[in-house]
Amino acid sequence: MQRPAPFNGMRHIALQVQDLEACERFYVEVLGLDVLRRAHQDLVYLTLGNDNVSLSRARRPTGDDPQRLDHFGFVVDKREDVDAWHAYLVDRGVEVVRGPHDHADGGRSLYCKDPDGNTVQPLYHPSVSGQRLR
Repeated sequence: MQRPAPFNGMRHIALQVQDLEACERFYVEVLGLDVLRRAHQDLVYLTLGNDNVSLSRARRPTGDDPQRLDHFGFVVDKREDVDAWHAYLVDRGVEVVRGPHDHADGGRSLYCKDPDGNTVQPLYHPSVSGQRLR
């Protein structure tokens, strides 16, 4: 099976945070990101225009572990690219954690694991898909 259309950048990152409200204030008030959407009380999406950052309330204390990366996403240009990537990944024997699914904001994605256990999300998102950075 041939690899689907190439990814269009890594412009999505998801962080688990202990204090969601304080982190949102930091990213918005200090760093200048805008709130794109509040999915629910434990998840907020921020943007810089071309980028998409999600902050989610950590499900359990992270203690002294500084690594709080939940997953990272590679943007695809079209909704159907998510399904093409799913077929390709399954064909290659990649562990798919959650197959293609739609998001309430018009997005579509899937989740898979890299060989080291990191979660990777091929993602179609209307706010960033199809854009070209110069």
